[in-house]
Amino acid sequence: MPHPAHTTPMKTTAYIRDTCKNFFKCGVAGWCLEVIFTSVDSIMLHDWRLMGRTSLLMFPIYGMGAMLAPIGRGVDRWLKVEPAGGISTKDRILRHGMLYMVLIFVVEYATGFWLRGRGMCPWDYTGRHSNINGLIRLDFAPLWFGTGLLFELITSKGQM
Repeated sequence: MPHPAHTTPMKTTAYIRDTCKNFFKCGVAGWCLEVIFTSVDSIMLHDWRLMGRTSLLMFPIYGMGAMLAPIGRGVDRWLKVEPAGGISTKDRILRHGMLYMVLIFVVEYATGFWLRGRGMCPWDYTGRHSNINGLIRLDFAPLWFGTGLLFELITSKGQM
């Protein structure tokens, strides 16, 4: 969908509505993924109740995933890549996945830093493998790669 500044008020309203829907979709999907991921800790502890956990604070953080697909399309336009046939699907997936992974790391670090400063950060990777300041874990790169592509998939209406 074009940028709202270049459209009619009706299209702008639709753009805002779709962005809000996508924010909600990504927020809920992120919560679900986090509960599933954290329930793996239960398996490691032989606790077959598979108790997963998340925080209400994570909803808006995951919700920001709604901005990934528009950013990916913007990068495609900047690189002058035609959506239909300009680049192979494999190359697009690799480029978008890498872009989204980096953006997710940046947002995770920035929001974690901000929340930690207020004593509210729901995660702390201190002492964990490949952490940076306890705010991000580089070994999560494949997870963020896939999560970014999932967010693109659930928020794009035939625009990929």
